[in-house]
Amino acid sequence: MNARAKLALRANLVTDNLDYAARHEHYWRRNLAVCVFGSFTTLVSLSMLLPFLPLYVQQLGVQSQSAVIQWSGIAFGATFLGTAVTAPLWGRLADRYGRKPMLVRAAVGMAVVMSLIGMAHNVHQLVGLRLLAGLVGGYASASTVMVGTQVPRERAGWALGVLSTGALAGNLIGPLVGGFLPGWFGIRGTFFAGGAMIAAAALLTIFVVKEDFDPATHATRRPARQTPTAGPRNNYPVIGALLVTAMMVLLANMSIEPVITVYVGSLGVPSAHLARIAGVVMACSAFGSMLTAARLGALADRIGSWNVIVGCLVLTGLVMVPQAFVHAWWQLAALRALMGMTLAGLLPSIAKLARNAVEEHRTGQMLGYLQSAQFSGQVAGPVIGGVIAVHLGLHSVFFVTGSLLVACAALAQWARTSVKSQPST
Repeated sequence: MNARAKLALRANLVTDNLDYAARHEHYWRRNLAVCVFGSFTTLVSLSMLLPFLPLYVQQLGVQSQSAVIQWSGIAFGATFLGTAVTAPLWGRLADRYGRKPMLVRAAVGMAVVMSLIGMAHNVHQLVGLRLLAGLVGGYASASTVMVGTQVPRERAGWALGVLSTGALAGNLIGPLVGGFLPGWFGIRGTFFAGGAMIAAAALLTIFVVKEDFDPATHATRRPARQTPTAGPRNNYPVIGALLVTAMMVLLANMSIEPVITVYVGSLGVPSAHLARIAGVVMACSAFGSMLTAARLGALADRIGSWNVIVGCLVLTGLVMVPQAFVHAWWQLAALRALMGMTLAGLLPSIAKLARNAVEEHRTGQMLGYLQSAQFSGQVAGPVIGGVIAVHLGLHSVFFVTGSLLVACAALAQWARTSVKSQPST
């Protein structure tokens, strides 16, 4: 073998040994921007139906008020259930075939299904299509996998915080948009508008997002070196603690949602303004999270993800308690905003630790399980909160949820001490 061939072989070996994040040093900022926009638009499209979903259910032939409420809840939750079921599968396929194909699949699939929802003829088709949107979609989940694996480890907390901000903004603005679009385009036309927004995200993903992925070598590739902060690989007790914590974040946020309108009404809000005030209170937690998600993610990069997780869990648990003692709706809104600010530091920090808890060729699958845990909490939260409210009273929802969060902080502290890693992990 001549000298030139040896140099070429050596160069190829060096390239193969570079980990996934190192190969995207020049792409990850642009990819992050597209993922933020795509997560924002897809979640706007998915959440904008909240104000008019009962009206659409009525248009599809459901008559009684109780049946309208029941089918509206089933249709809304079906998407989250679908995403919880398939997120690990899409994460595993992302490890095998690349992160960008999963983004394209999610955007195209959701654009098509969102348009089909506007052509539903009965409530069963509506529920089935909402479930299908969760099964084939999950752009925000796919974005977490891409950003979580491409971004340098020392910037992962900040980047995942920025991505979380885009998703939270979509969930916050979606119902506001949904309050106006039906008046302009009609209810069915609003779904077509949502599909068009997602299609725009799909085009940006196809033509702007860059990925250097070789399926033939990725499955056997390992990082060129283990950093001191990477921590042990495949630490299953830590992984279990992270999954439980991720589920609890969404469970805590959603536990009061089924009865928040009733609770706001008990604070003396007139029935004529009840829906509007309840909507403002619901939005406050997302607004608070938008303010601090990126900052707390960056803080996790500096002082360590475990520190942020334990601290935010304790603070959120403490903030839950005074919500049971408010005397005015604005006090509840302020406390919900404060709760959102403390919750915001959890998901980026958890995702960063989850990325480091497994080997590189399994990060997509791990982050997929993490997304599944989050959506499981989003599905279980309203159910658990409703049961507690019925059997123990409205105020008990805050006490039980706060206690669960503090217990989860103890679990996180145990997981932290069980792995011999540096505090900056």
